[in-house]
Order: sequence, then C-alpha cells, then structure tokens
Amino acid sequence: MASATGVPEQNPALQEEEPLLGRPGDVTQRPGQGLQFNLVTGTAILAQAGIWILAALVWAAIFQNDFIFFSYHPLLNSAATLLFVQGTLVLQPTASQKDKMRGSYAHSVFNTLGVAGLIAGLVIIEMNKASHPETRFTSIHGKMGLVAYIYIFIQWLFGFAQFYTPQLFGGVDNAKAMYKYHRIAGYILQVYMLAVIAAATQTAFNKNALHIKLWAVIVASILVLAGVLPRIKKHKFGL
Repeated sequence: MASATGVPEQNPALQEEEPLLGRPGDVTQRPGQGLQFNLVTGTAILAQAGIWILAALVWAAIFQNDFIFFSYHPLLNSAATLLFVQGTLVLQPTASQKDKMRGSYAHSVFNTLGVAGLIAGLVIIEMNKASHPETRFTSIHGKMGLVAYIYIFIQWLFGFAQFYTPQLFGGVDNAKAMYKYHRIAGYILQVYMLAVIAAATQTAFNKNALHIKLWAVIVASILVLAGVLPRIKKHKFGL
C-alpha cells in the first residue's frame, strides 16, 4: 500500500515487530543524508562500540607501561584496524550513484590511511627485529600478521586500481564487474584481521607486559562483526 507521497506504507503491526537495529542488509543512506550518518546507522553502532573498545584495550595497555620503541607497533596496527572498519561502514549503506561515489572516496581515504599505518607498523617491527632477525615471524601472531600485511596491500592495490584506474581492467564497466570480489575479500579480511589481533594476546610481549585478555578481544571482535555483517547487501554481490 502506498501513501499520498507514493512511498509504500508499512503495516503498523510489522513495524512493532521490527528489530531495534533493523533487519539484515536494510540500512540504506537516504538522499541528501551526510556520509557521517553511515558510520552509526543500524547495527553500525555495535561495530563502533566493538572497534573502539578494541583500540582502547590496546592503547590503555600500552600507556600503562613504560613506552618503548616497539610500543608504536601495536598502536599503529590497532589504529589502522579502526580506520579499516570506518572505511567499511561509511560505504555499506550508499545507494544513489552520487552517494556511492562520495562513499567510495571516503572509503578510499580511510583505507589508505589504514594502509599507511600498517606500513609504519611493519617498519617498526622490522627495525625492532633487526638485531635478532632469527625471531622474525616465529609466533603464530607473526606468521598471521605477515599474511595479513600481504593480503591487505593486495586488497588495497586492487581496490585503488578498480576505482581510480579502471582502464587497467578494460574500462569502467569491467572494473565495476570486479567490485563484488573486492567486497567479498574485504569482509573476509575484516574477520582475519580480528583473528590476528586475538593471536597477539598470546605473544610473549603481551603476556609479560601488556596483559590484554583474549576474552576481551574476542568480545570486542564479536561486537565489530555483529555491527558490520548484518549491513551486508547481497545484491552488491550480484545475488
């Protein structure tokens, strides 16, 4: 049934049964609405709570201990993870072509800043390990982290090329046809990055100095995923 404005009305009984944060995938940016609202609409508020709790766990643990050169590594990596989550949230609800373009630029900025943070974090860990290179990538966290660095850089490069240099794919239409693979890889990467952070709680540095609890990281990660995953729009995957 449609109202006088032509906008379909919803049955009041159904509205009363509507989940507080909305149904899976139903958060859509309204025409004229600012991008900043995409960061908190629907279940995004859960993701924001989770990622800021996660960042706070790391930052608080760092600054409660003596600050050393290595401290920059977890600070930069956690900040990068926070930026990547913002990059996902800001783009998910976009609908109109104009908003998709604006959202893509914001997504690009968040992700590029995140990649820059990760590169800086990698430089820190490599400089720290320079005097004892035999300890590089020996822990589960180190090995997972190496895979994450490679995965993230490829994902960022692929997304950058699709959006800014579509001619590499034979034109804009061909590049857009590849977006769904970038999206799928991005969601998988989001889960994997949280797993890398969880693995960091089992390192000697955390056990001896930071004392960040694995259960706390898991709870924060669940909140992030509970906020991000329900906003996935299946039609953007061609489904």
